[in-house]
Amino acid sequence: MLYVSSPRLIARLALSYKAVLSDLYWIRLVQYYGGTRLSRDPHKNYDLLYPLLDLTTSLDPQFSIAYRFGAFFLAEPPPGGAGRSDQAVALLHKAMAANPTRWEYPHDVGFLYYRDGDYVRAADWFRRAAAMPGAPNWLEPVAAVMLAAGGQTDTSRMLWRNLLASADQQWIRDVAQFRLRQLDTVDEVRVLERVTAAYRRQTGRPPARWGDLIGAGMLRRVPVDGGGTPLVLDPRTGAVTVDSHSPMWPLPTQQGR
Repeated sequence: MLYVSSPRLIARLALSYKAVLSDLYWIRLVQYYGGTRLSRDPHKNYDLLYPLLDLTTSLDPQFSIAYRFGAFFLAEPPPGGAGRSDQAVALLHKAMAANPTRWEYPHDVGFLYYRDGDYVRAADWFRRAAAMPGAPNWLEPVAAVMLAAGGQTDTSRMLWRNLLASADQQWIRDVAQFRLRQLDTVDEVRVLERVTAAYRRQTGRPPARWGDLIGAGMLRRVPVDGGGTPLVLDPRTGAVTVDSHSPMWPLPTQQGR
């Protein structure tokens, strides 16, 4: 399957046929990945996947499909893939070095971090992609969502406010207004959970209903979320959440780890 492992050597041996040989290695790579994935061997591995991708993209540094699909072949968890997000990110860094103006590659890095649950790093890469020429206008909102999911609500709020003030498209402004209401709800929930914790310290038990807190003078009324739906109080723990029927559900921070 892999007779030559050195990209530099294979590039020299290919002479003027680098593109053709790159296509052949890509076909071989797809066959190798597909055959391994479909194999019933309990000890199957994808050890040749990155070397084959390295050869393919060294022969043709503009081979976008090899970079993008190859990265997801590498990152796919076993047994469906190699489970090597580190190699997938390395391959995409190679793609960016050869193609520094393509927004798709930093976007793909961001998606890999998102899938691994690293929302803050995902947001950073989505913002890098959004700043590149020709990037679609939905990338900046995606970065703001990732920051909120990662707990960076202040930075997320700043991005949404900038989008609300500067976006030309009405749909982006509508999304920004909605997300800002969600972030206001996140702040409200945090404040209320501090109130329920204070009630528990005073009484030795969590509040069973909002009326307990109102009766204790700790709240004036039943709190509502940014959409006007009453928030939900867990009588066992005092935790505060958004009603699953509310338009604010789920809050972005409920998606983070």
